[in-house]
Amino acid sequence: MERIKLTDDLSFSRIIQGFWRLSNWGQTPSETLKFMNNCIELGITTFDTADIYMSETYQREAMKLDKTIRNKIEIVTKCGIKPPIEGLFKDVKTPHYNSTKDHIINSVDNSLIRLGVDNIDVVLIHRPDYLMDPSEVAEAFNEIKKAGKVREFGVSNFTPSQFNLLASYYDGKLVTNQIEISPLTVSAFEDGSIDNAMINHSSLMAWSPLAGGKLFKDDCEQAMRVRASLNELKEKYSVSSIDQIAYSWLLKHPAKIMPIVGTSKISRVKQATSSLNINLSHEDWYYILESSLGRSVK
Repeated sequence: MERIKLTDDLSFSRIIQGFWRLSNWGQTPSETLKFMNNCIELGITTFDTADIYMSETYQREAMKLDKTIRNKIEIVTKCGIKPPIEGLFKDVKTPHYNSTKDHIINSVDNSLIRLGVDNIDVVLIHRPDYLMDPSEVAEAFNEIKKAGKVREFGVSNFTPSQFNLLASYYDGKLVTNQIEISPLTVSAFEDGSIDNAMINHSSLMAWSPLAGGKLFKDDCEQAMRVRASLNELKEKYSVSSIDQIAYSWLLKHPAKIMPIVGTSKISRVKQATSSLNINLSHEDWYYILESSLGRSVK
């Protein structure tokens, strides 16, 4: 599996396994552990979660069954969204964002407990807080990192200007911006998000790379156009599923985008990893883009 270097001593697997819906998978801890080990065997060592996913404790219970697994993986979690969730933010009435120093520090401490680990590889600010004080966020990052609780920090769903604002206050490196990119969500190619990541030598994680399943079942015109192009290219490249073409479309870009796979089925994970062997031509890459846009790029 290709590795993406974030810093001199931290890298991610090119394909990342997401645990957004782990709490709904209905797995026992031993089944989750087996799933994680199957991912590791495929070369996937980076696992993505968040406090509001309510999946951190499920991951902890699985990892408790094998004390050696922590040293084989990278853990990414997120904080900063505060919805009224029982057992997490039960006193919250209005969903909001919070990137204050106290909230970030408390969130990291709580994630460490829920995950049952001594440190987390990367923590992301989940959504841009319109009231964000970048100097306060940077202060929190520095304090947490100095305490050895988190190795690196990044953001999620930040615009280029929001990313650059926080980066200008933080002495360290924002190692990633996790944003939505898929053949149905292509705005990042035009709004500067991908360009900005490359300018800053920062990596991109792509959430919902299959558009949350819309690639397979949505009947809107855009989805039907893209699905038709993916099916056509599936035959051309002699692969078994349109998943593989969709992933390869993201992997083609020189920004080294890291797709987050959200499935609980190891067979689907294998399809994602096999997409690393597909090298779309420039023309075919643009064929998918133009199918999404509904127009030529000329």
